[in-house]
Amino acid sequence: MTEMPKITFQPDGNSIVVPKGTSILEAAKKCHAEVGYACGGVCACSTCHVYVREGFDSLSEQTEKEEDILDKAFDVRPTSRLGCQSRVADADVVVEITPESRKAYFDEHPEEREKKKAG
Repeated sequence: MTEMPKITFQPDGNSIVVPKGTSILEAAKKCHAEVGYACGGVCACSTCHVYVREGFDSLSEQTEKEEDILDKAFDVRPTSRLGCQSRVADADVVVEITPESRKAYFDEHPEEREKKKAG
């Protein structure tokens, strides 16, 4: 039996073990990580922008369309990826949720923002 990779989201530490081929965004939704997805995960916005801290080589190749959308993101780095386009292979992956993605998440989920404020 093949071990499944684990995706961990920083700074919260949410993590989930997922089948190979799962996107970072799909994993984020399943473990309630605060990753935005204004377009619904169809590579039409940059709200699922994350920084890959570990396991970058375990992700699917970046497409030209993803590169074009990332051009619209804020503070793009060499380790930037769109969560909706990045599918995990065999190795574990650690990602940092960008400030713009976290803001988009709370804009999309005002009830979560209120819960967080209430603490």
